[in-house]
Amino acid sequence: MGTTETPPRRASPENPLRIAVLISGGGSGLLALLKYQSEEIRCHKTVLVLSDKEDAGGLEHGRNKGITTKAIPLPPIGDKKEQRSAHEELVQKELENSQVEFVVLSGYMRIFTPWFVRIWKGRMVNIHPSLLPHFPGAHPHRDVISSGVSTTGCTVHLVDEGVDTGPIIAQREVPVLTGDNEFSLQERVKNLEHELYPETIDKYCLGKITL
Repeated sequence: MGTTETPPRRASPENPLRIAVLISGGGSGLLALLKYQSEEIRCHKTVLVLSDKEDAGGLEHGRNKGITTKAIPLPPIGDKKEQRSAHEELVQKELENSQVEFVVLSGYMRIFTPWFVRIWKGRMVNIHPSLLPHFPGAHPHRDVISSGVSTTGCTVHLVDEGVDTGPIIAQREVPVLTGDNEFSLQERVKNLEHELYPETIDKYCLGKITL
């Protein structure tokens, strides 16, 4: 069993929460968050962008905003367990160096060990493209289409030691349309994610969401 979540400190526009965004790919969710933060003074600001992939296109979004942006690929260690631990230690070092207070996973494709989760429990969030607890895992859109359900959506949740099992913070629905395929559904849910995630981070950092 994991330890109790430690919520982030109550932030304000005058003293915003220092956020790190972790990505693995194109970073469309990161871009949506940065746009949201630029529209007006928020209670949070992105101070660090990290990726486990050196060729992740989303790294440019951070660089373009003058944010500390780094790729931390898996170190060349043969033992997978040792490699995973060493990688997380490198990530943790960067978080500490940037005085990060809150971690946002945005298309980050690695699953953290219990060691890392314990450090950030209650201060690390993820968004998943289904209405959890339904359709967890790596292929939710495919699974939604196959199931024949009429409604799907996205879920913002705290990260715990499981996979897509942490406490749910917010959800938003979207209909599954006749003729939808995996890709059309993905795009429609992604648009929903880009609205819900920044708004939910805002409310959580202000203490407007309690679990």
